[in-house]
Amino acid sequence: MKIPKSVQDLIEVFEQLPGIGPKTAARLTYYLLHAPDNLSERLSEAAGDIKKKTKICSVCQNITEVDPCDICERDNRDKSIICIVEDPLDVWAIEKSGGFNGLYHVLHGVIAPLDNIGPEELKLRELLPRLKNGEVKELILATNPSMEGEATAMYIQRLIKPLKIKTTRIARGIPTGAEIEYADEITVRRAFEGRIDF
Repeated sequence: MKIPKSVQDLIEVFEQLPGIGPKTAARLTYYLLHAPDNLSERLSEAAGDIKKKTKICSVCQNITEVDPCDICERDNRDKSIICIVEDPLDVWAIEKSGGFNGLYHVLHGVIAPLDNIGPEELKLRELLPRLKNGEVKELILATNPSMEGEATAMYIQRLIKPLKIKTTRIARGIPTGAEIEYADEITVRRAFEGRIDF
């Protein structure tokens, strides 16, 4: 059976998205085929708007519709702490937790030599001017605990060392609800290294 070209085209577009394989792409396409017309129209409009209406905040490099973004503009944020994250989804996750009230800086990636991504491709040049006015007292390195995330955190730490700004790393270890016997060695070791007073 030959699949109609419009259906095949949409499947191929979905397949280009991260984390979506051929089966999921086909499921999404066939779901939209049978969904109410307004859902397809809203999806199409939202996909178009995301490129037209969003921009990068000139201060923190997060995705926004206004510049500077609402986080950078809020008076109730602690401007003495900047949390450095890999991508905008990290900001969203941290904000959702309600556990941080400082500012952010989004790198838009990590140092990954195998992918030809060096420090020049990250939003590091935009960070340094924010640190030179003396207002920032602490940088929290919140890159992922991958090899690339660790390399990026170490690079940033060396880069800002001459500025004598306190640099911390988010805690890592065994997540709530997990069992020690199923954790890998590195996770267990980091849990012991990052232990706190009780």
